[in-house]
Amino acid sequence: MINLVRGLPAKEALTVLQFAPQAASEQVYKVLASAIANAENNERLDPDALLVSEAFVDEGPTLKRFRPRAQGRAYRIRKRTCHITIAVEAVQVARPAKKATAAKKAAPAKKAEPAAQTQTTEESE
Repeated sequence: MINLVRGLPAKEALTVLQFAPQAASEQVYKVLASAIANAENNERLDPDALLVSEAFVDEGPTLKRFRPRAQGRAYRIRKRTCHITIAVEAVQVARPAKKATAAKKAAPAKKAEPAAQTQTTEESE
């Protein structure tokens, strides 16, 4: 599950986890949502500009329990736990790139306007 979201934009990673069929996706979703909320509230970062920079799972403590079996025996039950760590970082939003292309499209029109103004000033002289 962690490999699916590593390196993705945070909002896209939430969508991937929301529709993933694996059982672990629910816990990873909660951790990622918490990381986004912490970045937004504590660090004043834009949630749309966040990227999952680091994501890994470490082994946690193991709870040891015993299950009674036949003839006085007991089988050991190991209830394993883990630590899910997700780090997000702010990156530039792709929106300014779209504005730059819009400015490039508008740039030839701006070049044509000064030329027209130049002709107008030449005629008035």
